Amino acid sequence: MSDLSFEQMLDESFKTLHTGEVVNGKVIDVKEDQIILNVGFKSDGIITRSEYSNDNSLDLRTVVNVGDDMEAKVLKINDGEGQVLLSYKRLAQDRGNKKLEDAFNNHEVLTGKVIQVVEGGLSVVVEDARVFIPASLVSDTFERDLSKYKDTEIEFVITEFNPKRRRIIGDRKQLLVAKKEEQKKALFEKITPGDVIEGTVKNVTDFGAFVDLGGADGLLHISEMSWGRVENPKKVFKSGDTVTAFIKDISGEKIALSMKFPDQNPWLDAEEKFARGNVVKGKVARMTDFGAFVEISNGVDALLHVSQISHDHVEKPSDVLKVGDEVEAVIVEFNEADKKISLSIKALTQANEELEKENARNSESSEE
Repeated sequence: MSDLSFEQMLDESFKTLHTGEVVNGKVIDVKEDQIILNVGFKSDGIITRSEYSNDNSLDLRTVVNVGDDMEAKVLKINDGEGQVLLSYKRLAQDRGNKKLEDAFNNHEVLTGKVIQVVEGGLSVVVEDARVFIPASLVSDTFERDLSKYKDTEIEFVITEFNPKRRRIIGDRKQLLVAKKEEQKKALFEKITPGDVIEGTVKNVTDFGAFVDLGGADGLLHISEMSWGRVENPKKVFKSGDTVTAFIKDISGEKIALSMKFPDQNPWLDAEEKFARGNVVKGKVARMTDFGAFVEISNGVDALLHVSQISHDHVEKPSDVLKVGDEVEAVIVEFNEADKKISLSIKALTQANEELEKENARNSESSEE
């Protein structure tokens, strides 16, 4: 017969636990703020809400059920009340840290959720392990406001792994840079001058617009925005606009764009459209001391000299005309080589007066 007491034999029937050990258990009770596990030890294991999740408002009854099997990490064999203190959260963090360590060693790309925008960067969680991504490594362009990343999933790599010092640093920027380099290479391999291409306006300046072509930016100079006159690119385009243009030139990594499509050239068939003697209508586009320039077709300005405005003496064009006025005149000179056209209201008025006189004479003759 054994010399051991019943209590001693009962104790020996239970497993031995050690701090830091991972144990399996079955949920025997769940309260709002704690989970009770049977872990095969003489005392039950307790997981408090703070050792299950970082969410202090989480009701544990909504995530765990009696009868569930769970793994947890032993924090204390005796919590002061004879129970085993366990942690589900720290076990998940350990496993997450192992995943981060493997990713660091293997240069693996990870995906994690941004759980917090903190001063100087983003806090990202991967399987309950946290990674800090400094603001300078969030994007390949400067971003003052990082709040748009909150609760989003982002990709990154681990560039520093030191969990003892709580320094686990992520880098998203290098992935974006590498991706853009791949896109740039692919873009330059497929484009040639003359190709029609679609892009998104990235930035607008006084001299033109930079258009994102998917891998590289193209410059749409102010002089190439239209066959007509563009005074201010910012009145024509804004960031985010989609534009269709053609590649005018490629010089190294510089791409020059144009929206002056040849088939839309207003000087096509100009000899016929703007022949001397043709009567045209147009709008005053700009004024000078010696005359007014009238846009008679999109991209075609003609000069109405001050001497050709009226039979009466006109000191300055601005005395009788202003920008935006619509006028009707006759073409008195056409020079296609120099793309110069001269107009005359005076000649048109004189022609109309002579026509009226001729019609009047013809009418008198018919009455006789």
